[in-house]
Amino acid sequence: MKTLQAKDISLAFGDRQILDEISLTLQEGSVSALAGSNGSGKTTLMKILAHTIDYDSGSIAVTKGLRVSYLPQTGIIHRGSTLKEEVLKGFDHYRPLLDDIRRLEEKLSDASLDTSHESDLIELHQKQELLLSGTYYRRDAVIEQVIKGLGFTENDLERRCEHFSGGWQMRIALAKILVEESDVLLLDEPTNYLDIESRIWLRNYINRFRGAVLIVSHDQDFLDETVREVYELFNGHLNRYKGNYSRYVQIRLAEIEQLTKEAERQKKEREKTEKFIERFRYKDSKAKQVQSRVKMLEKIQEIEIPPHLKNMNISFPPPPHAPSVLFTVQELSKRYGDLSVFNGLSFYINRGDRLAITGQNGAGKTTLMNLLSGADTAYEGSIRIGEGVKIGYYTQENEKTLNNDNTVYQEIESSASTGDIPRLRNLLGAFLFSNDDIDKKVGVLSGGERSRLALLKILLHPANVLMLDEPTNHLDINTKQMLLNALEEYQGTVICVSHDTHFIKQLSQRIIYISDRQMELFEGDYEYFSWKLEQKEAYESLESNEQTSQASATREGEKQAPIERKEYNRLKNRMQNLTRQQQELLERIESIEGKIEEVTGQMSRIENYSVAERITELVAKKDELQEQKEELEFQWLEIAQEIEDIEEAIL
Repeated sequence: MKTLQAKDISLAFGDRQILDEISLTLQEGSVSALAGSNGSGKTTLMKILAHTIDYDSGSIAVTKGLRVSYLPQTGIIHRGSTLKEEVLKGFDHYRPLLDDIRRLEEKLSDASLDTSHESDLIELHQKQELLLSGTYYRRDAVIEQVIKGLGFTENDLERRCEHFSGGWQMRIALAKILVEESDVLLLDEPTNYLDIESRIWLRNYINRFRGAVLIVSHDQDFLDETVREVYELFNGHLNRYKGNYSRYVQIRLAEIEQLTKEAERQKKEREKTEKFIERFRYKDSKAKQVQSRVKMLEKIQEIEIPPHLKNMNISFPPPPHAPSVLFTVQELSKRYGDLSVFNGLSFYINRGDRLAITGQNGAGKTTLMNLLSGADTAYEGSIRIGEGVKIGYYTQENEKTLNNDNTVYQEIESSASTGDIPRLRNLLGAFLFSNDDIDKKVGVLSGGERSRLALLKILLHPANVLMLDEPTNHLDINTKQMLLNALEEYQGTVICVSHDTHFIKQLSQRIIYISDRQMELFEGDYEYFSWKLEQKEAYESLESNEQTSQASATREGEKQAPIERKEYNRLKNRMQNLTRQQQELLERIESIEGKIEEVTGQMSRIENYSVAERITELVAKKDELQEQKEELEFQWLEIAQEIEDIEEAIL
């Protein structure tokens, strides 16, 4: 089994310890998430594992011949080649093998008949077999399948790479990595520039991948549907959690609840100790006790809550009264010169709607939002906006309109009304800008911080329609959930452009899907909308497999063939019941863990260890609780396996 093992890896930048003796193992078949707040060192760890940067101490051991591919989050630009030529570079690892075969063939062709060449013939045969076992001779079909899955068209194959925008440049990089047949994939935000169809394709690819995968992502649904363990990087240390991302969050939040209680207890103890020191500092009779408590304070390690799991308390102002029908769109068409973005769109948006607009990149989603908001008035057809409609519009450009020379507080103050001034600090605190953060210059903020600041500016003005264009870009998973909770409580209408499946699933009641200049309106039921896309992707994947390998199609056909709607619903209901059972088991496990901690605490408080009877009783009780916990964990794993089987059948 091919394995990458990092042991006791440490790295410091100046006096800051980024990684502190961390260890992890990536082996064939493992799919892991790397979680942590912005700046915690996730990308640094990825680069170390990919051997692109050095580390101070520790070791990385790999199985002989293991190959690692790394996809950075941003910054890749391809020039000087066509799309096909660039992706073909993903097969460059075959060059040494091809050179060896060519060398042996030339050697044998020049050899005399008098000499034995058995060893050369055997070596040539082995290398030819190795070449045949890979995808080199099927590279055109593999490239076509991958680029199609990532949203490129056949016509794109001969386009020059420099003609593709930044998001498509990252897709080219991802395509090259996926055709490389590496043993370990290190993917840093691979879904950032993918639309829903491409995300579904990539998810299915990862679920079929035989090697190891380590993913950094802010897409919770994508992680839940792919990973089977989560590594959390916090304060330089790495901890492993079994299960998908949601399971990790459940466990971590329970731990954080305990940490919060412990932090409160610690705070009270600190205050009590500080008062004692202050009161008796100058009394000689208490000098020894004072010094003892001073040393005790110095030894206390502050309890910290991971920033990526802190709560952000967002709430939108109550919306002004709105009419029943907010927007009436009839025969709407939009063109840029000879390019038709869409043609003949007609639909209504009613008060209280939760409308998601999604679809392929470049299909016109942002254009439609600009038309509805009135930011763009060059169109054909009609858009009638109801009387009294007040729009709060968050666009992908909002972050660019922030004044980099302002502090965070000054930026918010510039948009606030006089009545809002007294509560600005509280609002900033709710958006995780506290203490010295409000004095930071806007120009030094991270992408997530700029997004939060731009969202807060929208909040300052009451609206009965919130129009949000990719509001979750640059936000971590926890902040997305806080925003989602606020939108669910908001009494107005929400129109949202997003590719984030978790966000759409939780928020939307209606979905507009735009692709190839066509629009389809789905009335509710995200599951049905998702199912339709699944069937399309599964059919195309099956069709491609049939073209590249009839044998492979025979093996995979039954698994990938679209299932009937009735069977799909039955499996989905079964999965919901299993998920509920899983949650109940988890709560029982956590309850037992609490009892085990209580018994352990009782054992630690027994000072007279000669009380054998009491100790024996507590040990027996702890063993009994441990057995109960292990039995429940076994049941949980059985259910988890059945859920995986159902997910595989649905796909």
